[in-house]
Amino acid sequence: MEGEEEVMEQAQGVTRPVDQPAQATEVPTTPNPEGAGVTTYPYVYAIGRVEPHFPSLAVEKEFAQATGRAEQTEGLTDRQALQSVLSERANRYLARQLCFVLTIEGLETYILQPRDPVDFELLGEAVRPSPSPTDVDVVIGVRGPIAPSEACNGLIVPLVAFDQLYSFDVDSLIQGIPRPDTVSQDEEEQFRSTAEELFYRITQIADNAGATDEHRALNYLVVRYPAIYARTAEAHGSNSSLSGVEVRPSRLSNTRRIVDVIFTYTNRNTDVTEKYFVRVDVTEEFPFLVTKMSPYYER
Repeated sequence: MEGEEEVMEQAQGVTRPVDQPAQATEVPTTPNPEGAGVTTYPYVYAIGRVEPHFPSLAVEKEFAQATGRAEQTEGLTDRQALQSVLSERANRYLARQLCFVLTIEGLETYILQPRDPVDFELLGEAVRPSPSPTDVDVVIGVRGPIAPSEACNGLIVPLVAFDQLYSFDVDSLIQGIPRPDTVSQDEEEQFRSTAEELFYRITQIADNAGATDEHRALNYLVVRYPAIYARTAEAHGSNSSLSGVEVRPSRLSNTRRIVDVIFTYTNRNTDVTEKYFVRVDVTEEFPFLVTKMSPYYER
């Protein structure tokens, strides 16, 4: 299917330059027990929602003063006022003082720090003036140590130095999925329902914090590989249900970490199962597709 390996473009954030030069954040590393002197990076590919926190009373009071100086906050909600203040160039120092937390399934999971200071703007843009339950933020980066208690008003969670952050809502993601030729205009609503159900099913897998190879591969596919939605819609059209999603180390894994993501579909009338799989390379920070979706046969 044309465009399978592309991101739904309108879902991605765009970094814009600022006046000050960028300075990279130090990349955290952890010892690799399999080889002396070698380091590995605990990569993160997480799906959640970015929420701003005041790390201290002083920062909260400074923000209140900036809000009082703002010209157009009358009639705005607190969230709209927050976003309005952060969007002003004169208040960019506040974005650097705030603590931005990625919540996953309602749990505060990571404190976010940009590897490049330019990307503080992305954090500010992730603060929606009118939040919706379907808002989603994707964070790709490197997990560091547990944050000190003073970093975010006593919140004890790992730090993540991110290289990419983009924000969208689920409706926009689904709208951007290329439809298979078999989907007629009359079947459009059913396709949307299938895609939405698959998205939430994968992102709500237990303990999916986007830090393991399994979860990084799944999160990559759910936002970057439209073919999984098309295959599931076709299965529903033939009266089959998605009965399982499994991730296994691939036989191709040797010098690189490659996983097979297997989708099992079961016919609702006959209980006959069909399996399809896609291979994903998760060796480095940015996962990528190795083989497209195809039938899977047990060996």
